[in-house]
Amino acid sequence: MVYITELHCHSGEVSNCASATAQEIIDAYCAAGYTSLVLTNHFSRYTFAGTRGKFTGDPENHDERVDFFMSGYQKMKALAGDRLNILFGLELRSNRDGNDYLIYGVDEDFLRDRPNIMDTSMTALHEDINAAGGLLFKAHPFRNSEKICPPEMLDGIEVFNGSGHDSRNDIALLWAKRYGLLMSSGSDFHSSGNNINGGIITDMPITNEKQLVNILKAQNLDLLHAGEYPKEKI
Repeated sequence: MVYITELHCHSGEVSNCASATAQEIIDAYCAAGYTSLVLTNHFSRYTFAGTRGKFTGDPENHDERVDFFMSGYQKMKALAGDRLNILFGLELRSNRDGNDYLIYGVDEDFLRDRPNIMDTSMTALHEDINAAGGLLFKAHPFRNSEKICPPEMLDGIEVFNGSGHDSRNDIALLWAKRYGLLMSSGSDFHSSGNNINGGIITDMPITNEKQLVNILKAQNLDLLHAGEYPKEKI
């Protein structure tokens, strides 16, 4: 038996650019045969000062920001029950370079204790994440809107992004191999009209964040590309 885990998903309760509700996401991923999902809602200045009115608190109050951000994860975890393992993650947009980064293996306390996380240099934040037992991945690293990161500043990169944007996944895969970076795959799911086509396939279920980090570090996985199982393991 194999187990499928989504590594890049946004819910409409938190991410301004997403419309799928927690329940819609759970139902869709269960129907698609997934066993785990990492909810990586956007944590950016736009999340808390956007025009769509999802966040109604004080954008300068970090505890209010975290409360709002965590509400999406808590709701999805409660609704999923034992149908789907819901893991905590985030897609951070840095105010330093405007890039999007996927962070795995940290928890609410990590986020709450870092009120300046969006303004921290990514080199310093990478070290901080690693010290806390987490991993830093570059999301869709070769989109037009993204700046190329020095490989040593990252643990890994997303070599397949299934959002339909021009993410240049082929270049990302070559880049990861060239610099020995860890690889990930994600659907970058936002709405019910999106394809569920990314993630990782493992021989065991991923039920917690520490287990996810260990599997990503060991690369004991298959990468899911556009909904098709790869023929070989990485």
